[in-house]
Formats: sequence, structure tokens, C-alpha cells
Amino acid sequence: MEAIDGKDLDPRFKYDVAAHAGGENLKLCFACGTCTAGCPVSEIDPEFNPRLIIRQVLLGMRKEVLSSPVLWRCVQCYSCTAKCPQNVKFREIVRALREMAVEEGLAEATLPDEVEELGRFAQRVRRNLVNALVSDRAKYDAMKKELAPLAE
Repeated sequence: MEAIDGKDLDPRFKYDVAAHAGGENLKLCFACGTCTAGCPVSEIDPEFNPRLIIRQVLLGMRKEVLSSPVLWRCVQCYSCTAKCPQNVKFREIVRALREMAVEEGLAEATLPDEVEELGRFAQRVRRNLVNALVSDRAKYDAMKKELAPLAE
């Protein structure tokens, strides 16, 4: 684990995030980990850790959080929010962080729309795979084999 240099921390960061709609309860997080335990992304991606992202925000690690590609992996499914005992709306916090990343020039302005379209595309691919699995196993096997390199 890398040491954190206090002079690089932004003590206003948590307040800036909390000022966004849905970020009001950010400071109530007591790091129980329920958000991460219930997250479908963290299940397949050990780098994606909602609890860690919130900790980094609370510590003031503005540049690290806003410039991280991990921030864009959230699928906005509400699972974390639904399970949080403190009503910390992680999904909304991610939206705020993404907006801030764009505003501060740490992400391209088109990235939020592209990520949203990617989510719709992934859902269409999933729908088609499920339909093939249910109705035509050979077609499903062929589609899965073709897509396998993308899932690595």
C-alpha cells in the first residue's frame, strides 16, 4: 500500500461532492462494506471498490478519484444504494464524481454519454445472449465463443 502525502489532499473535496444532489449523506459512511459486497461490478473486478472510493473522497484524494478510470466502471444499478444502512447514495455520488471529473478537465466531455450508451449496448448484448440461451443453444455457444475474448 502506498503512503498518502497529506499535502496532496483536498479537505474541501468531500464537501464539494456532498453539495451535489444525492451526495448529502456521503459523510455518514462508516465503511461497513455493504456497498462493495453487493456490487455486481466489484464481483468481477477487484479494482472496483465502492467503499474505497468513498474513503478516498472523505480523505480528500480529489485528483486520484477524479482521474481514475475505475470511476467509469460503475453500471449505475442502485444495488449499493439499496443495501446501504446509512442511506449513502453511492450511485449518485458516482454521477457527481463523473460530472466533476469532466468539469475539472480530468475526463473528456463526451465520456458520460459514451459510457451510458455502452451500458445500453451491453444490455442489448445480454438480452440477445439470454434469448439465444433459452431458444437456440448452438447459437448461444457460437455467440459466447465469439465474445469470450472481450470478457477476459
